[in-house]
Amino acid sequence: MSPLAETAALFADRTRAAFCQALLDGRAWTAGELARHAGVSASTASEHLSRLVAGGLLTEERQGRHRYVRLAGPEAAALTEALSAYAPDTPRPPNLRASVRQDAEARARTCYDHLAGRLGVAVADAMTARGLVTANGPTVTPAGRTWLAGTLDYHRPPGSRRPLVRNCLDWTERRPHLAGALGAALCTAALDRGWIRRIGSGRAVKVTPAGATAFRELLGVEA
Repeated sequence: MSPLAETAALFADRTRAAFCQALLDGRAWTAGELARHAGVSASTASEHLSRLVAGGLLTEERQGRHRYVRLAGPEAAALTEALSAYAPDTPRPPNLRASVRQDAEARARTCYDHLAGRLGVAVADAMTARGLVTANGPTVTPAGRTWLAGTLDYHRPPGSRRPLVRNCLDWTERRPHLAGALGAALCTAALDRGWIRRIGSGRAVKVTPAGATAFRELLGVEA
């Protein structure tokens, strides 16, 4: 089997796909938490997690009797998000609670360590319109580097191999939001400065009044 086929096979199971999508929140989950999330037994979850770790999509660490797993890195997150975007439209959830969560994630959420949903796409559009990133590629312009340093206090670490910016296809909007070091710096600043706050234990975030002002004044985004 080719490496591409082997990687594709890792997603060709509802349980493994559910694990990867849950881990897009950027946190480390225990095997038990993922088992409950996917509605499978602990033994079934352990088997699937071993395959995902062996395939390089997840990394694990053990603390006492707990086994924690997380996505292996930004590339694994981008692959999961992109495959989700190419999947057929997600049907409406069967209950009100799940429907509210889905709507909240569509408005604004984290995708691994950057912003996604309508908020993430609006930020990407605004940064392109203001000449901070180019439309094609994308790349960060000189004005964008100045904005990163002055607004977000981000300075690229020497020798960093992570792309400064790249597109990540948004699975709800079917358009790109910004990932890479720029996307991570913006999301980190938004959380640290109270522009957004997490809703419950999922990926959804809510823009605070201070965040609405910041996004509007810095980027012209009406959040």
